Amino acid sequence: MIDLSVTVSIKRSNEAIENEKMVSFGHLGTHFDVMDKIFPLDFTRRNAIVFNVKGLMEINLSHLDCSLVEKDMFIAFYTGFIDDESYGTEKYFGEHPQLSKDLIEALLEKKVSMIGIDFAGVRRGIEHTPMDKYCADRGVFIIENLCNLNKVLEGTDCKKFTANTYPVNFVGMSGLPCRVTAEV
Repeated sequence: MIDLSVTVSIKRSNEAIENEKMVSFGHLGTHFDVMDKIFPLDFTRRNAIVFNVKGLMEINLSHLDCSLVEKDMFIAFYTGFIDDESYGTEKYFGEHPQLSKDLIEALLEKKVSMIGIDFAGVRRGIEHTPMDKYCADRGVFIIENLCNLNKVLEGTDCKKFTANTYPVNFVGMSGLPCRVTAEV
């Protein structure tokens, strides 16, 4: 078991709240953007795959083998950004990598259940929240601020594993803090 949830200390919490307007109780640390939807309990355990896209700032379809992506999967992207730029800083929230719109559309067409990233959002700036809602409206949740994905990869370009996601049982919120683990 590998813990993929970022550790949130009082210092990191204060930095995050200071540097990102969306950080609040539901959006602190590792969380998914439920966007006022209900998290299905069968999503707690999913077949998963992580893709090594370390160092890329714009991740697109050419950076992964989409034939490995299956319906209902948890798809994760390891960029190393959370290792290089600590969670909670202004740069972490404002200058992070992002997934191309074409890649997001392809994952939605594959009917994945979750997209996990080791940075602050699948899109930057004003595109962040609308894309989270767009995905949630199609039954796909975005899990932000994962860590330790490199431990799952073990030096490979991609690796399958089992993802376990346990959100706090809040309702009526746009984000739910969660604990995510990988079984390898």
